[in-house]
Amino acid sequence: MSRRNSELAFLALAAVISTMAYVSVFAGRYHEIRRASIVYGLIFVAVFLVLHLVVRFVLPQADPCLLPITALLSAMGLTEIYRIRPALALLQGQWLLVGAGLFILTVLIVRDHQRLDRYRYVIGALGLGLLLVTMVVGTEVNGARLWLRFGGFSIQPSEFAKIAIVIFMAGYLNDKKELLSMPTKRFLGLGFPAPKYFGPLVLMWVLTLVMLVFVKDFGMSLLFFAVFLAMLYMATSRIAYVMTGAALFVVAGAAASQYVAHVHERFLIWVDPWSRAATSGYQLLQSLFTIADGGMLGAGLGRGYLLFPNHQPIVPDLPTDFIFAALANELGLLGAVALILCFLLFCWRGFRIAMWAPDGFSKLLAAGLSVTFGLQAFIIIAGVTRLIPLTGITLPFVSYGGSSIVANLVMVALLLMISHRAAVVRGGSLRERHELAKLG
Repeated sequence: MSRRNSELAFLALAAVISTMAYVSVFAGRYHEIRRASIVYGLIFVAVFLVLHLVVRFVLPQADPCLLPITALLSAMGLTEIYRIRPALALLQGQWLLVGAGLFILTVLIVRDHQRLDRYRYVIGALGLGLLLVTMVVGTEVNGARLWLRFGGFSIQPSEFAKIAIVIFMAGYLNDKKELLSMPTKRFLGLGFPAPKYFGPLVLMWVLTLVMLVFVKDFGMSLLFFAVFLAMLYMATSRIAYVMTGAALFVVAGAAASQYVAHVHERFLIWVDPWSRAATSGYQLLQSLFTIADGGMLGAGLGRGYLLFPNHQPIVPDLPTDFIFAALANELGLLGAVALILCFLLFCWRGFRIAMWAPDGFSKLLAAGLSVTFGLQAFIIIAGVTRLIPLTGITLPFVSYGGSSIVANLVMVALLLMISHRAAVVRGGSLRERHELAKLG
């Protein structure tokens, strides 16, 4: 079976699961199966069928698993958002259409991801600019300044900035990896390269600290810095950079937890939510109770205890920050583990693409995007389950958030372009070796 036919078969499976999920939620809400539930499911399937056709004709050798995983995660997110707050599900569906359109434009206009390497400094500056604009004129929500508002809608620039910065890091580290791997200076017994090569990377560290202090966004700050360290290690194989960077971030985080009120409150909630059960610790405790109430198999989609009699969510931010708790309640431990495995499978395919990529820029870009996706999922799930302090970032493709779903669809488009080029180059080299073997 060809890659595209495999992708179509996986999409068919995702379509069946998503349609069944929609029908289940409608039946749970209205106590009957309505035609609208099947129509909504078919519209969702049609969106991803169009994306499949674009990939089939433009990127025929692309990875066959990423798009079906994206469809399945998006379907589960949309279904659960509708279960909690139908009006938000309609908005999320509109943003999904915008993201699908941007996915298509990315594939058709960029075509070859290596073109981005030529403009890495421009793209990196654009990413930094988005973050700086947010710091200056952004709107503060729940203590963190994350949003830019235009008329009747808002966007979260950091979701797009993360892609721009990964592209810049991939290009810069690919060019300077040899120089960064050869230490010429020593500090505290550790070797470091010349400052002129390390300067842009120090700037990234400063940026994360600025985000932590002024934007008050612990989650995105942690994500940016962890991705930065991961890509630096993948380019240089020097564990000293990771250890030094992690130590610096721990020091900065400890300082912020003492002197930045919003970050300090998040740490206090994480350490002892019980003493704040009626105030700031309420959401986290309700999240833990909601997950535990799901048991092993869950109550079933549309049948969990997620809403009060007045139809308000039992966790105020349930469609956004705590969507994982809602799914764990209705799908149980097995369903929650299956959801996590979908994220792990996505990351595994991304790293597989990086391994087969024919050049350094492609390898670092694919690995960087995969790390970004995986770490974002880990940070929010770990926060909801109280493994780390709670953060306000989204669960990719699942949480309600227009900026997130649009940016992540662009990320999938880039990974598919990298996998297509890797397969074409690898196929060409195999054919050349086969011809040489016949001649020999």
